[in-house]
Amino acid sequence: MPVELIFLIVGLLMISFLALGLYIHSILLLSGIIGIVLLESPGYVTGFLQSDPFIRVASYSLTTIPLFVLMAQFIVRSGIIEDLFTIIYNISKGRKGILGILTVFSGGMLGAVSGSSNASAAAMGQVAVPQLIKRGYSEGIAGATAAAAGSLSSVIPPSIVLILWGVATETPIGQLFIASLIPGIIIMVVISVSMLIFLKRADKHVSSEDIKPFEKESVPVKRASLAIILIGLIAVSVFYGIYAGIFTPTEAGAVGAMVSFITALLLRRVNISFIVRSFSETVKLTAMILLIMIGAQIFGRFVSLSLLPREIINLLSGLIEYPVLILIILCLIYFVLFMFIEGAAVILMTAPIVLPLINTMQVDTVWFGVIVGILCTIGLLTPPVGLSIYSVSGVTGIKSEKIFQYALPYSIIIAVVVCGLLILFPQLVTWLPERM
Repeated sequence: MPVELIFLIVGLLMISFLALGLYIHSILLLSGIIGIVLLESPGYVTGFLQSDPFIRVASYSLTTIPLFVLMAQFIVRSGIIEDLFTIIYNISKGRKGILGILTVFSGGMLGAVSGSSNASAAAMGQVAVPQLIKRGYSEGIAGATAAAAGSLSSVIPPSIVLILWGVATETPIGQLFIASLIPGIIIMVVISVSMLIFLKRADKHVSSEDIKPFEKESVPVKRASLAIILIGLIAVSVFYGIYAGIFTPTEAGAVGAMVSFITALLLRRVNISFIVRSFSETVKLTAMILLIMIGAQIFGRFVSLSLLPREIINLLSGLIEYPVLILIILCLIYFVLFMFIEGAAVILMTAPIVLPLINTMQVDTVWFGVIVGILCTIGLLTPPVGLSIYSVSGVTGIKSEKIFQYALPYSIIIAVVVCGLLILFPQLVTWLPERM
């Protein structure tokens, strides 16, 4: 059967599954299995399913997911985030935009220590979305902002995408981490500005009678002071530990969970219900995220077996005299791949093919690796898969369609503004590594 016909069949099946309301992990899993059966044989699928999904989710690096989700559970149930949002809300005198900016930069900091976009997005969905909705954000804007903030871990070190790119292309991972700092900050600024524009447009459709006047929310001075100190303690212990080389990102998740638990103890929130609910939610959320990753891996295996990405990229070798055109085409291909396939699968599938091409054009692999990380961030926010969107949707109960309504503009703005800036001014990426 021709590969093109198989892709048509699988595409129609995915649309049908979406229309039937199946969960995204089921859609990816079923579509991938059917595609592999059509390409190879049922026996190949049986052998693949016996070991590969377990090996994928049993990875040590993925232990960051339950650890950071557990940390988020302790933080949420301690009430410390509610206190922080209340303090910022009072200081800003009810300006909603400040809370959104706080969410974006909190997501950037969480991504900097977790390295996992799924973990960061799920954590931001638990922590920030309820507080944003409480202060007047629509569900779509709140969910999309949290998902965009969580997706920053594809760019901000220690990014798993950057680590895989470094390993696959033999690019120094330390240089990739340093090079991604400035682009990561630019993305946070772009998301914040876009969010403020969305808020302003949304408020235009709200009558003045429906706008609630600012009412200062009371927080005891002692509790507010303790909340600020403890939040600082959590941030410093995790950030300083990882960047001083005291412990790994995975160990940082464990330290963060421990410090968050101590915080809840100091705030007198710990009881049997606190512990049971925190751990049960962690198990459920981690299982949801890992199921999505398994589905994405199986669908990625189908795409890689089809050799379609390899054939598309090999066609570009005839355009070697036009490097800018090739880079634009490569970016478009990566953008499309990240829309459908998990970032790790895309990197491992394409790096051996892309590397000779960019080396021939004498393109800096550090610069291109950062571009790939940004494109992964965009793909996490873009339908039909959009892993960060479904992570936030799963933990908040907000319909994914509402989140995609605002997440898609986020991804387009990031693609045009940030990628455009890095193409026009590559020094934004290379300046810091050159000074190492």
